Amino acid sequence: MKELNGKRLILTGAGGGIGRAAAEKLARCGMKLVLLGGNDQQKLEATADLVRKYTDCEVLPGDLSNMEFLQNAASEAAGIFGGVDVLINNAGVTQNTPFEEVTFEEFDRIMTVNNKVPFFLTRALLPHLRRSAAASIINIASVVAHLGYPLQSVYSASKHALLGWSKSLARECYKDNIRVHAISPGGVYTDMVKISRPDLTAEGMIMPEEIADIIHFFLANRGNAVIDEIIVHRVNKEPFMV
Repeated sequence: MKELNGKRLILTGAGGGIGRAAAEKLARCGMKLVLLGGNDQQKLEATADLVRKYTDCEVLPGDLSNMEFLQNAASEAAGIFGGVDVLINNAGVTQNTPFEEVTFEEFDRIMTVNNKVPFFLTRALLPHLRRSAAASIINIASVVAHLGYPLQSVYSASKHALLGWSKSLARECYKDNIRVHAISPGGVYTDMVKISRPDLTAEGMIMPEEIADIIHFFLANRGNAVIDEIIVHRVNKEPFMV
């Protein structure tokens, strides 16, 4: 864990699920955390309470889909601990809507949260990441970035886009010693899954802590061998979505 001690992390989507599990896992390693974005301050503070048992943590709640807030919050987040070593773009929303019933508003909301926000947050923080000796960016995609599923047309499109620019960014930033990874989980038992697939139970599902372990592996084993993408499947199950 000494490799990560004192490293500075900015994390979105930390109110529960993968974000909360990753926050606690990395806090145990001594990373300093800024929990950025999210309008449910109560959930963010609950995560922060877990994290502060092990390390320093600050919370900056707000609507990252507001580009003015995003720019200002990114600058503030980068200044809290004097820089940024790791950015994890985890925040996301899903859908359960037939293609022909998708509204303009739903399309814009999903594409903004899942694609536009991580794109421009990463852009805003890139100058700070370049000043780190060993920077990493981790984007939480989904198996729907590789496979299509009914009722998830916009969600799938947003995750395809996220994966696409992750691959391009990885090649642009390699010269700056910045690693860019994408993790595409399938079947993780989070609040988002409970809403979109209420028929499912925790049995046989991937737990958020398992994704947190993979995130930790990426960050703690940062060497010359680069893994740019990993797809996480359930054992003996068809993957369906984050």
